[in-house]
Amino acid sequence: MTAVDTRVLPVVVVGAGPTGLAAATLLARHGVECLVLERRTEVHPLPRAVHLDDEVRRVLVRLGAGDGFAGISRPARGLRLLDRDLRVLAEFRRGAEPGRHGHPEANMFDQPELERVLRANLARHRGVRVRGGVEVTALAQDGDEAEVAFTDLATGEPGVVRARYVLGCDGANSLVRSHTGVGVRDLGFTQRWLVVDVATRAELDQWEGVHQVCDGHRAATYMRIGGDRYRWEFRLRPGEGAEQHRDVAALHPLIAPWTGAVPVEELELVRVAEYEFRARVAERWRDRRVFLLGDAAHLMPPFTGQGLGAGLRDAANLCWKLAGVLGGALPGVALDTYEVERAPHARAMIGLAKLVGIAMTGGGRAGDLVRGAVVPRLGSLPGLRNRALDSETPPLRRSDLVVRSRLRGGLAGRLCPNAVLGDGRRFDDLVADRFAVVTSVDVTPARRAAVERRGAVLVATRPGEDLHAWLRGGRATAAVVRPDGAVLRAGRDLAALCADLPGPLPVARRGERSVRR
Repeated sequence: MTAVDTRVLPVVVVGAGPTGLAAATLLARHGVECLVLERRTEVHPLPRAVHLDDEVRRVLVRLGAGDGFAGISRPARGLRLLDRDLRVLAEFRRGAEPGRHGHPEANMFDQPELERVLRANLARHRGVRVRGGVEVTALAQDGDEAEVAFTDLATGEPGVVRARYVLGCDGANSLVRSHTGVGVRDLGFTQRWLVVDVATRAELDQWEGVHQVCDGHRAATYMRIGGDRYRWEFRLRPGEGAEQHRDVAALHPLIAPWTGAVPVEELELVRVAEYEFRARVAERWRDRRVFLLGDAAHLMPPFTGQGLGAGLRDAANLCWKLAGVLGGALPGVALDTYEVERAPHARAMIGLAKLVGIAMTGGGRAGDLVRGAVVPRLGSLPGLRNRALDSETPPLRRSDLVVRSRLRGGLAGRLCPNAVLGDGRRFDDLVADRFAVVTSVDVTPARRAAVERRGAVLVATRPGEDLHAWLRGGRATAAVVRPDGAVLRAGRDLAALCADLPGPLPVARRGERSVRR
């Protein structure tokens, strides 16, 4: 690419973390050419996010990175709530078997390994280029285009690229967000925590789920990330900081309850860092041709493990819509549904994370007494046990692409299960980036042909199959499912539902170059 590229690209993605890489891959799968600009030349070497649920793992499979992620991840076995002396207050166990989306409901991993998997997967798509070692310096918009200026950090050479759309996936301190003048709303949660990552070949012999110490004096979290990788998080007291815990010897009093008799010299300190956990959301997620995704749009406390997953959900929600608009299958106003759908969902997940964090760490000694009396009873309530382990997130709000009925319990806005079909395949394997019509009623050849002419897939389900039960539970006989797995509309009038289908979305076939627009 020259310093000034005279082409107008369909999309420029700023930031090559997991959200940016996922967005670029999803666009490439729809045949949309894009350029990814990234400050780093290599994957960020330090671990950060460590958990994804089954809904988001389903996105990774849709990207083509499912096998790669399976090779670097391990299922978490549930959650233990402990008191300050590490006595078990309540335990919520889960197995490693697949949930409704075909994957374990909690998955632990190392973020640098995930980013390497995503980069290798993206490299298979010939219409996308990742340019590292550049810093975005300016952003301007004029009518139908946006202009991104950047500087090569190695040579100092300036560059400019123009695009129809720009995706800001450049993190909490987003330059894209600042260049668009979008403010950030603080949702009233701030805590300072010490995050510690350790590698060891020694076996710690700890339970394989997440350990949450519910202590108003020293709240803590422990989890096993991989075969030889472990993560601790400790809430810092006033006057404490990471500088007091720079080596394993200084950290040992904190982690010793889990490392036991393992000698200090067998513990390799991968990272120790101080983090300020915050709850924030961008005031706007779109400024004309610029969209914010991931941490650029929202920050959430880590207590529910949804921070990175929220960014991947952003990419899954937005990119098929961009492809549809660029290819003419959707009107431009369809892009307005991104913030309408994703912002309330992210705020709901932030609210849940705040609630969990306060419940586990707040109230000082009085809070500890309340937790000691109440928490042990939680594990004996079947409904609450099931809800604590359920990975399902809230449905999307009503939009032009989510037509929800006014009756409670409908399917619109919810994810269609990645169920096993009658021929043994899973739903996503059959649908693959397209719209689908799922129905439990007999379909005429003419109706099937009409659905297929619109580039959609018709999925007929029979009694005894999971999708049949899913439709019945939603008081529907048919549902239109979007390429991101969310239900556009459900009901009993198949003809009316099929009328909601847009024209065919562009889809890049394996081995083809992405389509320039």
